[in-house]
Amino acid sequence: MTAEAHTSVRPWRAIHRRPSRKIRVGNVEVGGDAPITVQSMTNTLTADAQATINQVRELAEAGCDIVRVSCPDEDSTAAFKAIVKAASVPLVADIHFHYKRGIEAAQAGAACLRINPGNIGNASRVHDVIQAARDHGCSMRIGVNAGSLERDLLEQYGEPCPEAMVESALRHARILQDHDFHEFKISVKASDPFMTVAAYQQLAEAIDCPLHLGVTEAGALRTGTVKSSIGIGAMLWAGIGDTIRVSLAADPVEEVKVGFDILKSLGLRHRGVNIIACPSCARQGFNVIKTVEALELRLAHISTSLSLSIIGCVVNGPGEALMTDIGFTGGGKGAGMVYLAGKAHHKMDNDQMVDHIVELVEAKAAELDAATVSSLSPR
Repeated sequence: MTAEAHTSVRPWRAIHRRPSRKIRVGNVEVGGDAPITVQSMTNTLTADAQATINQVRELAEAGCDIVRVSCPDEDSTAAFKAIVKAASVPLVADIHFHYKRGIEAAQAGAACLRINPGNIGNASRVHDVIQAARDHGCSMRIGVNAGSLERDLLEQYGEPCPEAMVESALRHARILQDHDFHEFKISVKASDPFMTVAAYQQLAEAIDCPLHLGVTEAGALRTGTVKSSIGIGAMLWAGIGDTIRVSLAADPVEEVKVGFDILKSLGLRHRGVNIIACPSCARQGFNVIKTVEALELRLAHISTSLSLSIIGCVVNGPGEALMTDIGFTGGGKGAGMVYLAGKAHHKMDNDQMVDHIVELVEAKAAELDAATVSSLSPR
């Protein structure tokens, strides 16, 4: 039995997601009973269509479900059509300041338009963007950021705060609803995870649309990962959230990896090899840290969900192996024990273990993939 099968029946692991209505971003469902999706954003110049196409492809290969592309000028929206045509995942056009860019992006094939209420313009301009979205089958995201709230809300509340962010979001949701447009989701992001969580908690109680989670401008790879994991993780654990974006000052592919790791840690979605490894100590029978580093690199291409335990000694090794598809526990005399499906199976020399484990994982992934295909085939 795999780790997923074990943990899925544990009541203390249950997360009850907030009910939300379902919308579509291209061919991807968001909200309702749909899986929580992972998003990222390109950081190339959108006007450089080929560079942006290449990055969208890299993100898709990493598992990204939805990719956002900034459209700040006419050159960007002119290139956007070619980018959409080449993309294998739906694209969100990120619109700020110039509402006409939203209209142009919708015409170019955007699956969703992201607008920031604080800087998109007056209600009539928002109306024009709504009409373009309706005409071209786009959904929309109302994207509220603490750093760009409307002036009147800042004057009313004195500073960015959860209440101001939620009021901004609901104000603009009403504009969409008044135009009988309901294919929208909302985000209320701040760089402070406390403010972010408080805003989403209030918003989740006030409206039933899907919520796009994120801690904006979280920082560099390590610190941003920690901050995002705390904020996004807290909300997901409470059942809030339908799609996530981890905002890192790093390669966007890293955002996708961290996003899936957050979902994987909470048992909300599984992609790739979940490596369970000890931090190592004087008891280790092999170099755990270097082994795990090597395995992460060599198993990065596997998208099939399975679990692997790499434990340095027999204190916790057999117990962890019991809960994983494949395991290796350090022993003595330069060798350790390989576990398959939770049971001790055979010994393997430490100097051959990485190659051997990679072969075992690839074979198990192929077996699981074949079983999935067989179960989906018509009988």
